[in-house]
This record gives sequence, C-alpha cells and structure tokens, in this order.
Amino acid sequence: MSRIIQAYEAPDLSALARILKRELDARDEKPGHVEILNMLAKAAGFRNYQHLKASRAAKERLSNPVLPEPEPAVDFRRVELAARCFAGTDCLVRWPGKLSLQQLALWVLWSFIPAGGDMPEKSVNDVLKRHNGFGDHVLLRRELVNMGLMTRTRDCRLYRRVEKKPPPDARQLIRLVTANGRRD
Repeated sequence: MSRIIQAYEAPDLSALARILKRELDARDEKPGHVEILNMLAKAAGFRNYQHLKASRAAKERLSNPVLPEPEPAVDFRRVELAARCFAGTDCLVRWPGKLSLQQLALWVLWSFIPAGGDMPEKSVNDVLKRHNGFGDHVLLRRELVNMGLMTRTRDCRLYRRVEKKPPPDARQLIRLVTANGRRD
C-alpha cells in the first residue's frame, strides 16, 4: 500500500504540546496511530485527520498561479464547495443549502456592492441581478441585511454596504470568484 505524504504545520508549538499532553493524560491506555493522527490534526486547528487531508487536497485543487498565497487559517474544502455555487463565473448560479456556504456566498456578493454612500433599492437590485443566476435577488438583499453586511433605512428605500474585513475563507472565495472576471 502506497502512502501519501501529508505536510504538517502547527501555528503554535506550545499550544500543540499542551493539547497533546492534555489528550494523552486523559487516557488510561496508549492511543492508536489513527487517534494520534486525529490529535495532531486537532492541535493544528482541524476537526480531525480527515478534515486536514480534505482541506489540503482542496487547497491543491484550488491552487492558481494568478492568486496570491492564501492565509493559513482557510478551510479550502469549504471554499471549494462554495465556489461550486458560482460554477466558474462571478454569478451565483444556485443558492447553497448549508448556512455556512450561504454566508460565504453572501460575502462575495457583498464585494460587488460599491463601498461608501447610500444606494437606492433599485441600484442594489441591479447589482444583485447581475451576479445572481437563480432569479431571487430579493432573498440575497434580505440575507445581506440579516447577516449585517448591509444596512437599510426603515422605509427600505436606501441601502448602505457595511465595511467589514471578510473572514479568511470569504477572502479566499472572493479572490477565486473575482479572478474569473468581474462584470461591474
């Protein structure tokens, strides 16, 4: 059986040692090799060893020489799943079923909204219609407000993009989707 070599890095060696010590002290007997792999993966910030492998594999599939080196805390598997909803374009062709993927997709749509200043509802709708392939710009507008990425007046006439720094997964997805060409 051939073995695939997995690179391993932990952001903090001291935290790695503490986590491993705590895990080993909690056991009466010695852990098996798979349990040790899971401990190491958890110490590096992954759910388990399978999550580490899937994230690394997705990182390889998404590697693109046009894109800058991604940040270490990016869950590439999650980014890859969200990118499928854009189908290689800057247009969201289907609404993701999982909330976490919906939130990532909303960050991409947020990036298409012009920063600074109020926008009338029609202008927001126009931007969302350009980047929406499943025909429900109203859902997207409402979810952007619910997620706190946009604010609106009480009469819903004016909208404003809320300036926030997207999380690492969202930044990676924005880079990936916008590398496929903005139509703004």
